[in-house]
Amino acid sequence: MYTRQTAPPPEIGVAQVSPDSSRFGYRPELRRSLGFADLLFYGLVFMVPIAPMGIFGSVYAGAGGMVALAYVIGMVALVFTAASYAQMVKAFPLAGSVYNYAGRGIGAPVGFLAGWAILLDYVLVPSLLYLIAAVAMHSTVPVVPVWAWLVGFVLLNTLVNYRGIRMTALITRVMLIGEVIVLVIFLAAAGHALARGQGQGFSWTPLYNPDTFTWALVFGAVSIAVLSFLGFDGISMLAEENKGGAGQIGRAMAAALGVAGLLFITQTWMAALLVPDPGGLLANGDPDGTALYDAARLAGGPWLATLCAVATAAAWGVANSLVAQVATSRLLYAMARDRQLPKFLATVSVRHSVPTHAITLTALVSLAIGLYMNWRVDGITLLSSLINFGAMTAFLVLHLAVVWHYLVRRRSRNYVAHLILPGVGFTILAYVVVNANVAAQRLGFVWLILGLLTLAGLYAAGRRPELSGLASGRESA
Repeated sequence: MYTRQTAPPPEIGVAQVSPDSSRFGYRPELRRSLGFADLLFYGLVFMVPIAPMGIFGSVYAGAGGMVALAYVIGMVALVFTAASYAQMVKAFPLAGSVYNYAGRGIGAPVGFLAGWAILLDYVLVPSLLYLIAAVAMHSTVPVVPVWAWLVGFVLLNTLVNYRGIRMTALITRVMLIGEVIVLVIFLAAAGHALARGQGQGFSWTPLYNPDTFTWALVFGAVSIAVLSFLGFDGISMLAEENKGGAGQIGRAMAAALGVAGLLFITQTWMAALLVPDPGGLLANGDPDGTALYDAARLAGGPWLATLCAVATAAAWGVANSLVAQVATSRLLYAMARDRQLPKFLATVSVRHSVPTHAITLTALVSLAIGLYMNWRVDGITLLSSLINFGAMTAFLVLHLAVVWHYLVRRRSRNYVAHLILPGVGFTILAYVVVNANVAAQRLGFVWLILGLLTLAGLYAAGRRPELSGLASGRESA
């Protein structure tokens, strides 16, 4: 039923697969079947249009009430990151995201460390999503324990992913439509409530409040808010399943980021104006994660609060975690076929053209981490902090890869695309990392040290990181 990377996939015709991976020394195995709309929907589902509903209170408290500003800065910062992704995917249209771009743009050891950093993001994201969804559903249906909801979500998504990328794209598209409907209902009810004089009325304070504003405060909140944006980069994981050329990947990433950013800013701005107790939320935070649902209750009543809570659980536990599992499995697949992870992770199903062993491992790790974190009081907070640290660190390396590959190695004279844009993106993200949660910084650096030790072990074992077709890839990029 399965084929190793060294064996040809007999059911995939030449017209169905991308010729780009062959240029870099890989045998094309992933089916090329996704268009621009599929990629856009994938990115939007990964980011979740209603994602701020789950972390609204934390961002509001961290930003001194300027929650909309935190999302504006987060979107701007990641627009520069999307520009760097677009440049690198043109040069190296392969699955693997930052791992491939840094490895081929700078050097294989750097690529390994970048992949190791983004692995912290991708491996932990499904666990976080499953846990948040399971907790939310348990609060709605208390008779079913958290662990049972978690197991159910993992099994459902794994079975769907086994069926192939087209099945995943279809289900996530339906889920996205449902999320947008819920968001429209919330915005309509919130707008109607504000028009009736409920809440604080219209105000610019969610965007800027001179009484609480400091750059350190806002950027500290941005380090939390960017969790909602993580996923636009997952589109690059589908480079070998995209049928529209490398430029389509960049366009889809930019479009997904822009659409999601506008939705995030609008809903958090309106929710901030309807918070029942702004002073209490600023002073005590949102330990139960119900701040937005409280605002929804004020806007439309208990039915709207319940609708938003259930929609958030379904979005995080099914749609978002489904595409997160796709992205994680593709990263493991990409690193495994370069022998930087165990080779069995490069196994691809002949029938469905998906990396089945990588999908299985992702599911098992997500389940184990989710169950463990469920027993910790700070489980969700700890996972969120670690995910953001891993992503931001990898993005920093991505910006450096653009400068090194184009400006230094290829002597590019396009200083805007290959120096100024990645330089600005690097600076903003560096400031976000500096102002991030201290515990996340410490644990993140521990993870990076483990990566360095693993890299040293590979060298000691005579398995120094190498990327297939690296030389030819440089010449043709």
